[in-house]
Amino acid sequence: MSDEAKKDGVTLKIISATRNFDTQKGIWNTKWEKYHDIKQVLTYSAMPGTSRHHWGTDMDINSVDLAYFNTEKGKKEYEWLSKNAKTFGFCQPYSAKSTDRKTGHSEEKWHWSYIPLSKTFTQDFKNRIKQSDLIGFSGVEKISEVNIIDEYVLGINPECL
Repeated sequence: MSDEAKKDGVTLKIISATRNFDTQKGIWNTKWEKYHDIKQVLTYSAMPGTSRHHWGTDMDINSVDLAYFNTEKGKKEYEWLSKNAKTFGFCQPYSAKSTDRKTGHSEEKWHWSYIPLSKTFTQDFKNRIKQSDLIGFSGVEKISEVNIIDEYVLGINPECL
């Protein structure tokens, strides 16, 4: 995909990919210390144990700053991905919210998922993991305030399911 993008003058750089539980926990705990509000942290960060990055199927491309994708360069990169990523088996799981995607994390123009594998992992997560399985991070006592599996793990772009 990167080689094809280069032909169109677009550079794609993976800035984050596979993350283990402890790495996600570090990201989560830092944001928890700042906000102490589960829904605020969930705006852009997955709860440890629920991150698609755990699966090795998802990556962040070029920037994790939404403002970057409002720049000329960022817009060009996002437009290229939106038009072409599907050809290579990728989907944007955290697309803009709409009637098709009402819940979940806010839009992440940088986050792309390799569908041939992540579809299976999404279904496996749905069938095997319960909210009570999610433990070991700051704010876990507030987990009952959200329906983490249905609203966040499964609250993705329907094209990615």
